[in-house]
Amino acid sequence: MNTLPLLLVPGLMCDHTVWDPLLPQLSPLRACTVVDHGQANSLSQMAVQLLQDAPPQFCIAGHSMGARVALEVLRIAPERVAGVALLDTGYLPKLSGAAGEEEVRKRMALLQLAQDQGVRAMAREWVQGMVHPDRLTDADLIERILVMFERKDATIFAHQLHALIHRPDGSDVLSAIRVPTLILCGRQDFWSPPSQHEAMHRLAPHATLAVIEEAGHMAPMERPDAVAAAMLRWLDTKY
Repeated sequence: MNTLPLLLVPGLMCDHTVWDPLLPQLSPLRACTVVDHGQANSLSQMAVQLLQDAPPQFCIAGHSMGARVALEVLRIAPERVAGVALLDTGYLPKLSGAAGEEEVRKRMALLQLAQDQGVRAMAREWVQGMVHPDRLTDADLIERILVMFERKDATIFAHQLHALIHRPDGSDVLSAIRVPTLILCGRQDFWSPPSQHEAMHRLAPHATLAVIEEAGHMAPMERPDAVAAAMLRWLDTKY
């Protein structure tokens, strides 16, 4: 993949904070840019915005919602993507029936909390299932996550929830990927578990599947050395 620039795409209510722990290892080798979704309220809009500001060709790594944005970038402009890394994410649309309704209910409850008590209160609730259970007592890690969320407001949260609830099916995009691909998650990612990434790997069998031990959904912040090592191997892949 030569030395093409690397676009880093954050997930729901996240920003450069997720990627900062990886930059000491990534940025000496690649020009790294962290994407901002602004006020976008759909994954396709986020992807279009990204492409408007992106160089002609690039590698892209997305975390959580950001990986779904990366899939939409591949759907729109596959010829511009030289490699893709999908971290702690999924590919299916919202389920139909009761399961989908329950997902929406939980997401809307968090939005109500953000609107009533503030984004920090919402983030404190959200983070409980998003890191390895042993890291819930890691005051520095939890504070960095809470402060990151606080930089955005409830309106942005509502927009990004809308984007996720109305997410498209990424199965066809995964099946069509022909560039070096990394599919990675934390072993204790209870929101986007390893089984989900194994299913993604079956759709893109040429990809490398990496499971990071002792890490939850926020694997890049929890185990940055292990995640960076997997990403460096991916960036060094030659097809």
